[in-house]
Amino acid sequence: MKINENYLKLEKNYLFIRIAEKIKAFQAEHPEKKIIRMGIGDVTQPLAPIVVEAMKKAADELAVKETFRGYEDSGAGYDFLRQAVSDYYHGFGAEVPAEDIRINDGAKSDCGNLVDIFDDSNIILITDPAYPVYVDSNLMNGRKIVYADSSENNGFCAMPSPDGYALDGTQVFPDIIYLCSPNNPTGAVYTKAQLAEWIAYAKAHDAVIVFDAAYEAFIKDPELPRSIYQLEGAKEVAVEFCSLSKTAGFTGVRCGYTVIPSQLKTIAGDGTEVSLAQLWNRREGSKFNGVSYPVQRAAEAVFTPEGQKQVRESILYYQENARVIAETLTELNIPFTGGINSPYIWFKCPFGLDSWSFFDKMLHEIAVVGTPGAGFGKNGVNWFRLTAFGDQADTREAMQRLQSMVK
Repeated sequence: MKINENYLKLEKNYLFIRIAEKIKAFQAEHPEKKIIRMGIGDVTQPLAPIVVEAMKKAADELAVKETFRGYEDSGAGYDFLRQAVSDYYHGFGAEVPAEDIRINDGAKSDCGNLVDIFDDSNIILITDPAYPVYVDSNLMNGRKIVYADSSENNGFCAMPSPDGYALDGTQVFPDIIYLCSPNNPTGAVYTKAQLAEWIAYAKAHDAVIVFDAAYEAFIKDPELPRSIYQLEGAKEVAVEFCSLSKTAGFTGVRCGYTVIPSQLKTIAGDGTEVSLAQLWNRREGSKFNGVSYPVQRAAEAVFTPEGQKQVRESILYYQENARVIAETLTELNIPFTGGINSPYIWFKCPFGLDSWSFFDKMLHEIAVVGTPGAGFGKNGVNWFRLTAFGDQADTREAMQRLQSMVK
């Protein structure tokens, strides 16, 4: 027996495991302290009533022979949900047919699993800082990764390099490009012009864009794209992931969707044209049996007019938290991005501290937890992420504590 030694190249502790260990040690030492957690992006508001009712009704159907359901035939999701997602896209100007949509158990799963259909020799481009799953899922397969720097200088929106990227002493062009907008962790959002530049770059170099739109529902500015498919030519080069985890509180329910357009094709080694959607369908048919019927009915309810109204209330709740955080950082003259069109706020660590030192200072002095930017890449070493998914009273208290510490 031999192990996949690529796993040994990963950080020994996943970012949030290390954070949890630090919190546990602090709690043991100070059991009287109330810790306010603003690190992990988990939601705190309950599911919308219409979602709960839909899930209950679907569960009841499974108790009756005439309405019982087992496997869903295609494995790509029930038609009723795929059509609901397609209609949702249409509502903000992206034409995505139902047959291009695959229902999954959350964006993270498909984002990590998509690499199965790509050869390990592909060169991967990831913007730094980045959501760890992009890096880890490719390192697990031994792929070479190059990075596009997102920094304060470019508003944390990395743009393509016309000269390629340095890898082992040579300049290379990526085969697979990971983009996230609104970005996790920085909260930055690409404009239509910026995404158009990435699409043109992918076409010029026969690359595929893996586009993570998990936080699209938090975009307020109508001029900012909520889907890459709002841009011309995107269907020829891009796969898109989205999730109900944050938009509808499905972190514990698990449901999302992946779009692989029928136009997205490549040339195999024998010269034949191959559809990436066909490859993905084959992969899923072998390794995934689909999302449960009650969960898909619950997800369908999200996209009804009443469902959209109810989930919007939770989104507004979190957006108010983001406003409070952003207002506090502004008062303290601390540079930051995000918080307007994103539930994440990314700020420069005060006192000239690196992000892990600032994490320890916040935890031990004011019992507030965030996420050190170093966990997302080298460009996050001196930056810090807070999430707006907490309780409103706790968020206000945390900001009062932060003000007292900084002042």
